[in-house]
Amino acid sequence: MNRLLVSSLLIAAVCGAPAVSAQDHAHHHATPAAQAADPGERYATDAPLRENMAGIRDAVAALEHAEHGHLDEGQVVALADTVSGHVREIVANCKLPPDADAALHLIIAPLMQEASKLKANPADLSPAEGMRAALESYDAQFVE
Repeated sequence: MNRLLVSSLLIAAVCGAPAVSAQDHAHHHATPAAQAADPGERYATDAPLRENMAGIRDAVAALEHAEHGHLDEGQVVALADTVSGHVREIVANCKLPPDADAALHLIIAPLMQEASKLKANPADLSPAEGMRAALESYDAQFVE
């Protein structure tokens, strides 16, 4: 099973949505070999992607307050829900060329995984580091 289909199924499972085949998914997928931009080339974005990634950045930045003991577990769960909600919006509304879409899925799948970990155990803030790494990967591969 290719990694993109696995990522899509993982996102669907985490979101509680029914699994869809790659053909049913609104995005077109590239082959696994075409998953990252060349080092000097970055992918263009669309408005839904930019808006939702900004929301994800804000939520992840707010998690720094939790790391300093300034948020309770309920607030951490709310921030994790915010990240998950923005990822669902990206999946539903973002329209990118196949190569960019494939690269994006390698970024949003870890965001969903880390958000799920935070929701399951809001006292363990280590998933925030994985979210920051995903955002760094996005910044390296996409231009806004």
